[in-house]
Amino acid sequence: LAVKDPTAVERANLLNMAKLSIKGLIESALSFGRTLDSDYPPLQQFFVVMEHCLKHGLKVRKSFLSYNKTIWGPLELVEKLYPEAEEIAASVRDLPGLKTPLGRARAWLRLALMQKKMADYLRCLIIQRDLLSEFYEYHALMMEEEGAVIVGLLVGLNVIDANLCVKGEDLDSQVGVIDFSVYLKSDDDIGGKERNVQIAAILDQKNYVEELNRQLNSTVSSLHARVDSLEKSNTKLIEELAIAKNNIIKLQEENHQLRSENTLILMKTQHHLEVSKVDVEAELQTYKHSRQGLDEMYTEARRQLREEAQLRQDMENELVVQVSMKHEIELAMKLLEKDIHEKQDTLIGLRQQLDEVKAINVEMYQKLQVSEDAMKEKNEIISRLEDKTNQINATMKQLEQRLQQAEKAQMEAEAEDEKLKQEYVNKSESLQNEFSQKEKQLLQLETDLKIEKEWRQTLEEDLQKEKETVSHLRTETREIVNLKKEFLKLQEKNKKLKSICEDQEAALQELASKLSESKLKIEDIKEANKALQGQVWLKDKEATHCKLCEKEFSLSKRKHHCRNCGEIFCNACSDNELPLPSSPKPVRVCDSCHAILIQRCSSNVP
Repeated sequence: LAVKDPTAVERANLLNMAKLSIKGLIESALSFGRTLDSDYPPLQQFFVVMEHCLKHGLKVRKSFLSYNKTIWGPLELVEKLYPEAEEIAASVRDLPGLKTPLGRARAWLRLALMQKKMADYLRCLIIQRDLLSEFYEYHALMMEEEGAVIVGLLVGLNVIDANLCVKGEDLDSQVGVIDFSVYLKSDDDIGGKERNVQIAAILDQKNYVEELNRQLNSTVSSLHARVDSLEKSNTKLIEELAIAKNNIIKLQEENHQLRSENTLILMKTQHHLEVSKVDVEAELQTYKHSRQGLDEMYTEARRQLREEAQLRQDMENELVVQVSMKHEIELAMKLLEKDIHEKQDTLIGLRQQLDEVKAINVEMYQKLQVSEDAMKEKNEIISRLEDKTNQINATMKQLEQRLQQAEKAQMEAEAEDEKLKQEYVNKSESLQNEFSQKEKQLLQLETDLKIEKEWRQTLEEDLQKEKETVSHLRTETREIVNLKKEFLKLQEKNKKLKSICEDQEAALQELASKLSESKLKIEDIKEANKALQGQVWLKDKEATHCKLCEKEFSLSKRKHHCRNCGEIFCNACSDNELPLPSSPKPVRVCDSCHAILIQRCSSNVP
């Protein structure tokens, strides 16, 4: 035979004992028919069995003096996993009579049973197996499937109402011994089945009423929370309204100030514009007068330049004619040299004179290029030179006759040449003086033009500044218009906020009316339950016809009994169904008191 694991056998035995203790506790509580005290024996046995189940596989921890093995460690861990367990842990720590961790664990189990949340607390503990591994061995009951089964069995204990006094009880020194004689069956238990059925039905009705009360309390709390939130939002909106009103008043004051400043600025700008217009008109008139004088001077200078240019062209034409005449003279001299060989001495003298004349002509040409403005006076010089050339031609023709008088004519010619040189020098100096005077006039005209340009630039800069001031004033007026628009928008927002406040006040009134109606309904249901507590069910033999349709009950028309009012209906008449969170299917409800209907068979077993 295969050897069984002793830890598995222990887990199975503890699971069976837990089943027996929970079943016996529920049956005895239903037969007892009222709230259980701490002296109730099945309840004491249940706490002993739970203590053994929690101690199974618990790791031994070393303390300062000895080894410690208590179940308070894992139970103390529940408050970290389930926030609602903080109240139990705090109250257990505050109990004055408890000194040992085992006593605190026993008090914790009793408080959890009174709260009807022992199954929820242990379920949170079983899920976190990585945390449980610090307190239990891997083969412990709480680490295996048996622990989950026990937690599922503990859900049935929510039917029981327990009123336990933990404060004065000595929980540290209690001895946890299981009494197996309690779980042995007797003949009296078989006879009290009918009574247990009636008690179970009453307990079902009680649980249903408790569930309804819980739902109504949750709805009332949610409505209270909504009312509080609406009141807070209403106060916030009122504060925002007051702030908005203050802002509007401030904006209105600022608007008035801006308007007054705008009017002052407009008056100043208009006055400044008028003054600037008068100044500009005066400056324009002076500019026109000066412009006319400058135009006249410019026309005169231009006319003088044209005359001088024309004189220059005339002088250039005369110079060209003179050059051509020089070429003709040279040809005549060559012919004379050929004709007159005998008179070489005289010809040499004449050639010297001609060379001097040529040099004089070259110097005159160079000086004419330098002094272009004095071309009028040079016409006389050119005419004199022509006379001289004619005289030279006449002398050349009369050379044969006047060879003796050649020396005298040469002397006269030299004297005349010296006079011409002096006259040319004097005239050139006068021309240079006139040229320098005209250059000075041109410089004055240029300085006057520069002054006028600078004055014009200053006038243009002043005009640009005036334009900038006008544009700045226009932008300020636009900003004032934008402020007016924002003020109108704030007024619209204020109206919208007022309408929202009125709507919220109306919603609060509606919620208050609904709350009052729900409270009245709850009070009516409580009064109906109090009035119907004393009624008793009819027997199956006496109830033969339906209360509503007055037809006889049969297999197709089954009986449905109301827990509150005790009336019996058929399944065709009791069609009202109500969904419950504790049951997967909807439950049939009484037409008169809206309580749960229980189906009955033809026999007397419910």
